[in-house]
Amino acid sequence: MKKLFAALAASVCFLSTAVAQSVPAPTIAARSWILLDASSGQVIAAQDPTMRVEPASLTKIMTAYLTFAAIKDKKLDINQMVNVSHRAWKVDASSSKMFIDPATPVKVNDLLYGLMVQSGNDAAVALAEAVAGDEGTFVTLMNREAARMGLKATRFANPHGLPSPENYSTAQDLSVLAARVIADYPEFYKIDSVKSFTYNKITQPNRNRLLWLDPTVDGMKTGHTEAAGYCMIASARRPGGAGERRLISVVLGTSSDQARTQESQKLLNWGFQNFDTVKLYTKGQAIATPEIWKGSKSSVKIGFTRDVTVTVPKGVAGKMKPVLERKDPLVAPLAENSHVGSLKMMVDGKALLELPVVALETINQATIFGRAWDSMRLMLK
Repeated sequence: MKKLFAALAASVCFLSTAVAQSVPAPTIAARSWILLDASSGQVIAAQDPTMRVEPASLTKIMTAYLTFAAIKDKKLDINQMVNVSHRAWKVDASSSKMFIDPATPVKVNDLLYGLMVQSGNDAAVALAEAVAGDEGTFVTLMNREAARMGLKATRFANPHGLPSPENYSTAQDLSVLAARVIADYPEFYKIDSVKSFTYNKITQPNRNRLLWLDPTVDGMKTGHTEAAGYCMIASARRPGGAGERRLISVVLGTSSDQARTQESQKLLNWGFQNFDTVKLYTKGQAIATPEIWKGSKSSVKIGFTRDVTVTVPKGVAGKMKPVLERKDPLVAPLAENSHVGSLKMMVDGKALLELPVVALETINQATIFGRAWDSMRLMLK
């Protein structure tokens, strides 16, 4: 799964236009949106997914990601007590807060719930300081991680998402970030499904209303500022053709809390109802054994380094036909994982998806006599 999203970050894979148009996308009342099938890494549909937007509290997803990483790397302990700075305490009083106090140290675990359930801006600053020492250094780490993930249209200016001209992203980048959290830290992602959290005798509900309306939704985050409008990233798991499917919706710039909830639900339902995720090949499965020249073996196994699944409109899976295009002739030495061609999945004569094919084994050179013999054969071919 991690390799899948590493590839996704490098190049988001959109469903082929010809195939996608066979299922008209729903009308979503938002400035920008995207629907990602996390099972296959394919974008099912989108509207202005590269539009620069203010991410508001969706920024906190990156803050959470870096905190999860610090815990995994044992730089921070989930039960560690953190001192609350006056900077964290004094964060915009009119914004969402967890209501931490400089007089009372807070457990990292509580700060994570305060961040993702209560959307506390004070919790975001406290975690930033716990991870990096100060907010400025943490922001540098945020932008470094965004670059590592391939989020080319994203820049962070703070750990909470309060308005700043230097804090921006896109629906496309945010979908990749959301997918990475789920894939890399599933044990911490569970926090997002908690419906309410109590700290300092104050109980606050999760603003993701889909947690109450749809039992298949298990996260992720809402956001709102006057400029950003009402935003939501939601993810749901439902049974599918290749087992359980996960879709991630990013809906940005709606008019109200109710609108972001309704539009996110509409988008998720449309994706589950109109598309299937189909497993085509297993990691390491040989899809062909073509001839190789000048090698210690006469043929080489080729295939994929990960399980290959695709998202297609319902009823299309049975129509798919694979077309293998190789870089012939294949000549030894050939290292394992070397790119040897591509496999196109065709539907009605049109390419649905193109996948890189690699060598599944290393083929060393033949003896000098074997190489000479194959050289003569190649000349006559």
